[in-house]
Amino acid sequence: MTTGIAIRHYTGDQAPALRPLLLDVYTEIYADAARTDPFASPDRFAEGLDHWTARPGWSCVIGYDNDQPVGYAYGAPLPPGSRWWGGLLTDVPADTITENGTRTYAFSELMVREPWRKTGTARRLHDTLLTHRPEQRATLLVDQDHPKVHALYQSWGWTTLGDLRPRLPDAPLFHAMLLGLPLAP
Repeated sequence: MTTGIAIRHYTGDQAPALRPLLLDVYTEIYADAARTDPFASPDRFAEGLDHWTARPGWSCVIGYDNDQPVGYAYGAPLPPGSRWWGGLLTDVPADTITENGTRTYAFSELMVREPWRKTGTARRLHDTLLTHRPEQRATLLVDQDHPKVHALYQSWGWTTLGDLRPRLPDAPLFHAMLLGLPLAP
């Protein structure tokens, strides 16, 4: 595991200053996918980023190796009446997807730049973002075309709730996953 990575915490009021860095890292990581997949375009990501950073409770962690950003993770609590579950294709009890604004933290993004992959950095970012969350649980979406990523999250304790296709143009089919909180520090 990489120990020389410093992880810094950020909140929504810092999002405008972070936006260029977050977009640059995304554009680097998804350059190949963006050539053929409209859902992976930097413009689409920028729209989603702006949506997320405007949410109450948005939080972010960024890992740095000296002054180099190595990756980040961010998310926000789901508000009452959240559209997050709107594309759920699996039947689940209604109370499973009822949000009150403090029940579920949506773990929206986790990305690590190539030189720092397979070093434990992704897990450190994940754990650092989620360890002190006050919500009961976290949720995330994993593209079903990425079974290794799905297996990785399962190895970290996430369970699959069902299939979900966001109501967004060109959206892929995802596994909707849940993780009980709080994480042990």
